[in-house]
Amino acid sequence: MASEIHMPGPVCLIENSSKQLVVNPEALEILSAIQQPMVVVAIVGFYRTGKSYLMNKLAGKQKGFSMGSTVQSHTKGIWMWCMPHPQKPEHTLVLLDTEGLEDIEKGDKQNDCWIFALAVLLSSTFIYNSIGTINQQAMDQLHYVTELTDLIKSKSSPDQSGLDDSADFVGFFPIFVWTLRDFSLDLEVNGKPVTADEYLENSLALKKGTDEDSKKFNAPRLCIRKFFPMRKCFIFDRPAYRKQLSKLESMQEDELNKEFVEQVAEFSSYIFRYSGVKTLSGGIEVNGPRLKILVQTYVSAICSGSLPCMESAVLTLAQIENSAAVQKALTYYEEQINQKIQMPTETLQELLDLHRTCEREAIEVFMKNSFKDVDQKFQNELGTQLEAKRDALVQKNMDMSSSCCSDLLEGLFGPLEEEVKQGTFYKPGGYYLFLQKKQELVKNYIHTPGKGLQAEEMLRKYSESKQDLTDTLLKMDQSLTEKEKQIEVERIKGEAAEAANRALEEMQKKHEMLMEQKEKSYQEHIRQLNEKRDLEWKELMAEMIKVTSLKHQEKERLFKEGFQSEGMMLFREIEKIKNMLSPPAPCTIL
Repeated sequence: MASEIHMPGPVCLIENSSKQLVVNPEALEILSAIQQPMVVVAIVGFYRTGKSYLMNKLAGKQKGFSMGSTVQSHTKGIWMWCMPHPQKPEHTLVLLDTEGLEDIEKGDKQNDCWIFALAVLLSSTFIYNSIGTINQQAMDQLHYVTELTDLIKSKSSPDQSGLDDSADFVGFFPIFVWTLRDFSLDLEVNGKPVTADEYLENSLALKKGTDEDSKKFNAPRLCIRKFFPMRKCFIFDRPAYRKQLSKLESMQEDELNKEFVEQVAEFSSYIFRYSGVKTLSGGIEVNGPRLKILVQTYVSAICSGSLPCMESAVLTLAQIENSAAVQKALTYYEEQINQKIQMPTETLQELLDLHRTCEREAIEVFMKNSFKDVDQKFQNELGTQLEAKRDALVQKNMDMSSSCCSDLLEGLFGPLEEEVKQGTFYKPGGYYLFLQKKQELVKNYIHTPGKGLQAEEMLRKYSESKQDLTDTLLKMDQSLTEKEKQIEVERIKGEAAEAANRALEEMQKKHEMLMEQKEKSYQEHIRQLNEKRDLEWKELMAEMIKVTSLKHQEKERLFKEGFQSEGMMLFREIEKIKNMLSPPAPCTIL
């Protein structure tokens, strides 16, 4: 719940010491406890450009992220502040403040590239903060965006489709927001007033030509347009006189430039309203534990010398969550079985019907909590364990029935056995007297409820175990002729044979019922798997429609600007994406 998020201030998420990135365990522990969907807003920019001030405003606090008051870079690494989202109930707002880029004291551009890349990978809204106007110098400073494809892999194996990597990135790259601080010019283009967004789009216009200068000019612009088709721009006046800027975090709003205060309010309102939940490929919403795994996976890849891979991170996340999903499903199954089944059941069918209900619901639990289960590895594991639990349940039901029947037989027939020991039936006519009492006790046994499905089998075994005693009484009864005794022997043999046949038939029936149940379980897995695949297909379609729509818009802009070649490249890319989209064939085997 939102009320459970208690972070009075930010904590370091990723430490950056000795040019090595290290994940902070304290921050990971905080993330582990937050189950809500997360709206992740990250900010990057050059040092001493006022990033932390904007993030504190988003936090609704005067102080929080360290601002500093000198020309030195203050924030080191990536700092995190989690709080209840101010406008979205049951959502958590995560603010990520990063250390300033190109800090001369640090002198490590590769390190800056990783900070930039991590901010892009972890956020749902990515804010690039700079001073002044969007000119060529500002674009040159944004060279990090041109290096994203060299820093990030979208897939774990090479893409054979021939598609530009941006096709994979766009689907779950963040919204791009460019904030321009201390902006002092009039918002005009060719003498006409424009909005901040129009100013940004005009600044991203390409230069015609194939020479090196044109390529250098176009490179960052093309990257922003390809990777971040959803973009926004905000301009901010200088907040106060230059000498007052060092005291900005202690100044009240009425002491600040009125236009600046209004601009910050407009910026904050946009971020709160339009920043969505951090989502991974396939529509997977990120919560605290998932963000924790992403941070660990990406930083581990960087530290090992390899590239952070979005697909690998999702698969790592899937391995962890799918394993947990199996356990959730099994726990649910056991809880439901314990609540619904009173053992021993009178019939095997009654037990299997209850099992099937609990099994179906357990599979639903797994489906709800799992994703990207490659080759249905975890679903197969669940199926195997549910089958084992069913067999154990059947055995336990039989054992309880056997125990119950054994106790009942001992209680009912114990006095009769005692009479036999005392010689009550060792007299003429004693055999039939014993048989009469035994039959009365059998009737009592049959009519006693709650014995379970082993009732007949246990009675058969009991009678079989006492057959020597019955034979002895029959032989010793002098009132019976030898012929009568022989007839009685044959009758007893016939009844025993009939009981044995019924036992074999019951065993065969039980085997058939279990095989039928196994097939029904399998079909239930297939049914739910196909339903999940259909749902995932619809989500993928929605994701691809979003990607192609954004690319189509960019294609139209390029054509309008006269860049036919670049526009045709996007057109071919869109067509390839469309051709790749075909509904999945119904699954018939796990």
